[in-house]
Amino acid sequence: MIKRSTDALEHVWAALGGDPALTAAVVTDGPGGALQARLPVREMARSTVAACALAAAELAAARRGGGTLPAVRVCDGAVATAFVSERHVRVDGRAATSFAPLSRFWRTADGWLRTHANYPHHRARLLAALGVPDSGADEALVPSVAAALARREAARTEEEVHAAGGLAVAVRTPHEWAVHPHGAAVLQRPLLSLERFADGPVRTLGGLPGGASGALPAGGLRVLDLTRVLAGPVATRTLALLGADVLRVDTPALPESQDLHDDTGLGKRSTVLDLARRADRAAFEELLAGADVVVTGYRPGALDRHGLSPQALAERRPGLVVGQVSAWGTYGPWGDRRGFDSLVQAACGIAATEAGDDARPGALPAQALDHGTGYLLAAAVLRALTRQRTEGGTHLARLALAQTAAWLARDVARDAGEPAAGDVHDPGPWLTERPGPLGRVRHALPPVTFDGGPRDWARPAGRWGADEPAWRPA
Repeated sequence: MIKRSTDALEHVWAALGGDPALTAAVVTDGPGGALQARLPVREMARSTVAACALAAAELAAARRGGGTLPAVRVCDGAVATAFVSERHVRVDGRAATSFAPLSRFWRTADGWLRTHANYPHHRARLLAALGVPDSGADEALVPSVAAALARREAARTEEEVHAAGGLAVAVRTPHEWAVHPHGAAVLQRPLLSLERFADGPVRTLGGLPGGASGALPAGGLRVLDLTRVLAGPVATRTLALLGADVLRVDTPALPESQDLHDDTGLGKRSTVLDLARRADRAAFEELLAGADVVVTGYRPGALDRHGLSPQALAERRPGLVVGQVSAWGTYGPWGDRRGFDSLVQAACGIAATEAGDDARPGALPAQALDHGTGYLLAAAVLRALTRQRTEGGTHLARLALAQTAAWLARDVARDAGEPAAGDVHDPGPWLTERPGPLGRVRHALPPVTFDGGPRDWARPAGRWGADEPAWRPA
């Protein structure tokens, strides 16, 4: 039996400002062969889910008026299955599409480069930066892109693609990232920040709908979900599990993959609004006026022109909980850059650490920075809601994939002992199947569990963008 360290959970819970005595309520078990990697991914994943479940149990107890904290049980098998939830989704037996052919590692003249071109606009900008004509399907373009990159230096190409609005990063070693100006800035930051940054009313949690014994911890709360792939949607999916009315709002200019929404849209509703249109802007303002929580997952500063910076939100809606997640953080020379989990793994040294025997860059067994940061963000929102019960105020949680990566690489302790040789994770016990609006859906069960808590989402995902821009009746 593997002895499981509690150090990572205690680190997370301290970062969230939680009472250290509460971590005694957490029990972990399950198979030991999950999420195996050179870095302690299993331990990191377990601790982020445990912290989220503990924050949910704490809020549930507060809404009951105190008393015994519900026991929190975290199963490694459930965690491992959930951390690759996008791979398990099936609609009428059909698997979701994976990474596009132009999203991969490439050899350059002096090393390796990682690109991300899953979305059409990022694909077009990458090709333009490389001077490769868009002459056909991605598979047919791979040789031309490979030839173009083989003549280029990785770091210089990184900057050229960024200048064109595309996504590419040079693969760096941990040391190269540590001495990079942005890497050095990341290493000076904590895992996350959670602060009361403006005044606001005390939240009377027991007065919310569902405040009676046995209610879901986020029941009656309205969450405005302004997030995209993948950490933000994981966070808001978790808040939906816990009873919140979560409405995701997207712009029609950036359509989302239905395959991805089938996974991250569980329990939510989804609408499309163009904030440049007067009617849509009015509908959005009405949604904001009724929101308790706003979660954003766009590039830092991208929403500021719409009056959605944390400071503007605090002025317009005192008492909000605001959650922000980004790839690189809101500081340093890359503070305004777009990014995805795969790019952060490449830039910060994880891809080099996980490299194979052929020295080709590797990857974690899951998009663990996305999923782990998503559960941390949900935990921060839940802790802020609990704190509002006594402190009031407007609270801001800020997280970044790069900060989660630094924590994983430096501060997470590996379990004592190793899984048995040949131990392979079987996800079957943590998958479920049921009918949905688009067909029969298979998805991963939630790993966030505690005594008296939900075991599944109230509904499967619907069609992306198809819901009305309105809250459910109270």
